[in-house]
Amino acid sequence: MKIVVTGTSNGIGKAIAEKFLACGHTVVGIDKVQPSLSHAHYTHVLTDIFSGQLPEIDGVEILINNAGVQDSGCDIDINLKGTIRVTEKYAIQQKIKSVVFIASASATTGSEFPEYVASKGGMVSYMKNVALRIAQYGATSNSLSPGGVITPLNQHIIDSPELWQQVMDETPLNKWALASEIAEFAYFVAVVNKSMTAQDIVIDNGESAKAKFIW
Repeated sequence: MKIVVTGTSNGIGKAIAEKFLACGHTVVGIDKVQPSLSHAHYTHVLTDIFSGQLPEIDGVEILINNAGVQDSGCDIDINLKGTIRVTEKYAIQQKIKSVVFIASASATTGSEFPEYVASKGGMVSYMKNVALRIAQYGATSNSLSPGGVITPLNQHIIDSPELWQQVMDETPLNKWALASEIAEFAYFVAVVNKSMTAQDIVIDNGESAKAKFIW
């Protein structure tokens, strides 16, 4: 199948692209940064999803909206408006089979930078709107909302024993997810899943479920 993945230069997006390539699919990556992976069935498009020129890509069957920024001053422009721009261009058509949005657990908890939370919360709402519109093609639309993930974006926490311990104190499973784990979820939701749509899946090692019981 032909897959479009945004934000493939590193972290979750790169892991997702690698997963689909390993399973024999053709992947087009869209990122404003030069590619860090090379594969015979991978094509990299160097552009900004919000302000850049999006290429014509025929026959997109799966779209993975992963590109995003955090506390950048333009989180809503890129994370939400850019994602809408990409989705409207590639997903609302007869060949589409699945759209997956990489949102954030903070869309549920509100525990993040204000504009980042707003951008991801908006993404989850938009995901449901897309689900309603592509159902006519038999296609699904869902979002994954990771909590902490081992990626370069979070390196300052990973490298700080004090910050890491504070995070682990709020995380019942006492760990963060790997980018490859999120990629496995993305593949299942996009390819294996045929019946779940308009749903947000939180993958946060229990952080959002934590409650301190006082008796």
